Amino acid sequence: MKDKIIVFDTTLRDGEQAPGCSLNLMEKIEIAKQLNKLNVDVIEAGYPVSSKVQFDAVQRIAGAVDTVVAGLARTVDKDVKAAYDALKHSENFRIHTFAGTSDIHMMGKFGNERYGKNLKEKRKHILKISCESVQLAKTFTDDVEFSPEDAGRTDIGYLSEVIEAVIEAGAKTINIPDTTGYTMPLEFGKKIAELKIRVKNINEAVISVHCHNDLGLAVANSLSAISNGARQVECTINGIGERAGNASLEEIAMAIAVREDLWDVETNINTSEIFNSSKMVSSFTGMIVQPNKAIVGENAFAHESGIHQDGMLKDNKTYEIMDPELVGVNKSKIVLGRHSGRHGLISRLKSIGFEPTEEELNKVYKEFLKLADKKKEVFDDDLRLLMGQEVAQKDYTHKLDYLHVNIGTTTIPTATVRIKSDQKLVEESATGDGPVDACFNAIDRALNSKFHIESYQVRSVTVGRSAQGEAHLRLKNGENIFSGRGISTDIVEASAKAYLQAINESSIEPDVNELFEAITTP
Repeated sequence: MKDKIIVFDTTLRDGEQAPGCSLNLMEKIEIAKQLNKLNVDVIEAGYPVSSKVQFDAVQRIAGAVDTVVAGLARTVDKDVKAAYDALKHSENFRIHTFAGTSDIHMMGKFGNERYGKNLKEKRKHILKISCESVQLAKTFTDDVEFSPEDAGRTDIGYLSEVIEAVIEAGAKTINIPDTTGYTMPLEFGKKIAELKIRVKNINEAVISVHCHNDLGLAVANSLSAISNGARQVECTINGIGERAGNASLEEIAMAIAVREDLWDVETNINTSEIFNSSKMVSSFTGMIVQPNKAIVGENAFAHESGIHQDGMLKDNKTYEIMDPELVGVNKSKIVLGRHSGRHGLISRLKSIGFEPTEEELNKVYKEFLKLADKKKEVFDDDLRLLMGQEVAQKDYTHKLDYLHVNIGTTTIPTATVRIKSDQKLVEESATGDGPVDACFNAIDRALNSKFHIESYQVRSVTVGRSAQGEAHLRLKNGENIFSGRGISTDIVEASAKAYLQAINESSIEPDVNELFEAITTP
């Protein structure tokens, strides 16, 4: 019988820490529901103590899924208690606490003499607070995980000492993070194997790994660790995360599934939901999946070479090691048109991962009919965008009611907008360097606001002249950054919607980036 690999998904915590990635509450809940369909074993929902927004998100997610939900906490009492308060109404939850154990982290994060005058004293302090934090978490739940942060660069002797102590204190899962993506696969695998020998009580806990992709080795390091005894892997959809990202869930799951001849392990992942999960996360975060990305990239199952095409026509196994449908790739992309009804729409929405309420369906159906009048063919990606727009715009104060733009080679671009705010209509006009800039200026005048645009990008989501355009931007207000996304067959309108969404985010999530103290995470 094969051992089970516990899949610990941290898309909603570490994944959201990716630069440019920001999710509102409803988007997080939808992703959590999709992760539930994907059948991950644990969802790390966030870092409850960091802000009220984070706390509320963890609490709501814990109530929305039947998967085990984890909350992150430093080895600080208030962190652990905040995690418990956010999760306590859930039947199954985990408290995940961590402390930096490498010499680099201790001399940096714990450099103050109150943590010890030298490295020896600092090590003693870290050991003490780690055990105390685990013991406190243990009073709230039996499911406690501990991470010695930067374990990849931590002295093996001290690392073993800490792990043995926190297991004795009650930790049931020991996570070994390669926090900086520094280690090599052979090196990381040996470290896991050595810990199994050095730590006397290691069999009382599950060994987990959390690998970052700074050198492009996160998946390789994770698989090497599994080969050497790790039985939990922490990963994210599309590999999103801090800096270069995390280990990619879909790559790990499919490596184990496709090469089952090499492994004495298996996962519970419902692989047919991989593609839907990837698309949803990409759509909500605005982080586009590179075309050549393994498993879920646009070109993952594309064949251009004549030799490859000939081989595929004769036998797809010639150049494909997995059936696209195994990961949920639908070979038929054209699904709906202007004559499609509500039944066809809801059926297709369910097939790509959405479970709309009656209210959501009514709104999306109206938008679908408008889109179908503009486009001959409506694709799955169009539907994902429509649902994403509905999820993103719930409870927003400001909505675009009207937009008119004048442009030309000899005309100063001018935009007129009408915005509905709290049942009031405000109309303003403005000029700009181009039609998009004019729209933004008109919105600023209507709302008496002014934001700095930190980034702005547009892309075509589907194919053809009538393809929907998607605009993504980030606004900065002081130290806070807010993201917006808009879609339309008119890219100017899409840009205006994105700008307005970001402004709305600033009003409902004023401190989304707020942290009570400066932190780093596994």
